[in-house]
Amino acid sequence: MLEWAFQHREELLQNWKRVDRFENDEVRVVDVSAHLDGPVFEPLRDLSFFRQFKVNHDIDTVVWPNDADFSPDFLYEMGEAVSEPLHPADAAGHRR
Repeated sequence: MLEWAFQHREELLQNWKRVDRFENDEVRVVDVSAHLDGPVFEPLRDLSFFRQFKVNHDIDTVVWPNDADFSPDFLYEMGEAVSEPLHPADAAGHRR
């Protein structure tokens, strides 16, 4: 499950990547670009729309204006663990 406390560090990296810290303190880079199919997720292909995400504390995940969301478990499973938090400029060259 995602940790959405004030110390939670979420960042947008380039394209459809985000940095999320999970409740186990693990930091993962999550790239959802391969999962933007279907009528709910296709609008997220537009980066300006994708950047409009908000944290919904009731369901402990991010949501978009069209009510698209990904479950925290899905984000964790598809995320790539990193040893330390990244800054947006580091995203292109990141490999673990």
